Amino acid sequence: MPKGDDDRPVARPFWSGTITFGLVSVPVDLVAANRARGTALRMLDRRDGQPLSRQYYCPKHEQALEADEVVRGYPIKGEKFVTVSDEELAAVAPEKTRDIDLQRFVDAAEIEPLYFRRTYFLLPSGRSSKAYHLLAESMESAGRAGIATFVMRDKEYLVAIFAEGGVLRAATLRFADELRSPEQVGLPKKPKPKAAEVNRMARAIGDLTEKKLAPSELEDDYAQELRALVEKKQRKRENVVEAPAEAGEEIGADVIDLMEVLKRRIGLPRKGAAPTNGRKSARRQSSAR
Repeated sequence: MPKGDDDRPVARPFWSGTITFGLVSVPVDLVAANRARGTALRMLDRRDGQPLSRQYYCPKHEQALEADEVVRGYPIKGEKFVTVSDEELAAVAPEKTRDIDLQRFVDAAEIEPLYFRRTYFLLPSGRSSKAYHLLAESMESAGRAGIATFVMRDKEYLVAIFAEGGVLRAATLRFADELRSPEQVGLPKKPKPKAAEVNRMARAIGDLTEKKLAPSELEDDYAQELRALVEKKQRKRENVVEAPAEAGEEIGADVIDLMEVLKRRIGLPRKGAAPTNGRKSARRQSSAR
């Protein structure tokens, strides 16, 4: 993982492109706002601790299948499928582009949380700091969010772009037909409660109401307990098994202060550092991740 000027780990962008609308063009880097947690459990071979892999299995023929024995199928009515080849998928794949095509601005409060999938930070790329800040400040002061599309890894994504604290972030969105309505999940008709019941409920809510949501309220107790258990067993050398190292970079090995990363990227002074003269501070997707 790359290091910053003060040797702190810097989140590495995994996609770079340009926010475009009208005559505006703002180069940005996409950085995941979340990081992998150390709570995922792997399935191992009991005999030697070898991590297990998954295979496609055909229950009819009772055998595992190789990659060349598998085809993709699009489900249709009646438990039937239409098979699609790799060449046919390539023909309908979205055109590869590095543009985040910002199509419209809407009131940020109009986008319901149900539509959100995953969240990313958009950081200024190259010398785009001035344009980046101008866009972020203009969107934030107007209370607007941008609706845009972009292509990544041959898939087109619908995203909402928000501005908060001078920072742009993007949230991938679900499409309307991916969500169920309250009627579709069997919500019963609204009854008319008694006044005493309304007052009792209001008091119960008021007793637990806080002015602000503390970050500690979002901590995962299970994750902490699991880490404590693993660390205890590791110290005692209980149930520790050796397995061949897997290829690829270890995810989540470094804890990153994202605000420090953002300050470095946009030229703001870091904690404890003296001020410097640096730079001032929707089409359908086939699937989303």
